[in-house]
Amino acid sequence: MPDATFTLLSGQKVSTAGDLKGKVYLVNFWATSCATCMQEMPQMVDTYNRFKGQGLEFVAVAMNYDPPMYVANYAQTRQLPFKVALDDGSVAKQFGNVQLTPTTFVVDKDGKILKRYVGAPQFAELDALLKKALDSNAA
Repeated sequence: MPDATFTLLSGQKVSTAGDLKGKVYLVNFWATSCATCMQEMPQMVDTYNRFKGQGLEFVAVAMNYDPPMYVANYAQTRQLPFKVALDDGSVAKQFGNVQLTPTTFVVDKDGKILKRYVGAPQFAELDALLKKALDSNAA
């Protein structure tokens, strides 16, 4: 798992080695100009809302070509409930040079990447994966 630091819209920094250590989380690379990203976002919100009570964390990373104003506007109007980060390109590089959007990583509490989805995930499969990862959290 890359040791990455996300810079949120608020300016706050969140790191995989610190803040997210020991947690199950999703990292979703997206862009406001990406139609599939826009289509899957409500389902991502739904997934997060259903699992956050069990400790799921979520960072939506906007691609470096996405104007920050568009990202902030989208996050605000859609009231995205999770962390939204801007990337200068370095985070995408750390995650294996992500270029296609959406790309979603599922990371377990040991910091291991369980799954990498390019394109919209199969949400039933994602649910099952998260259930399993979060259950092992309770153990």
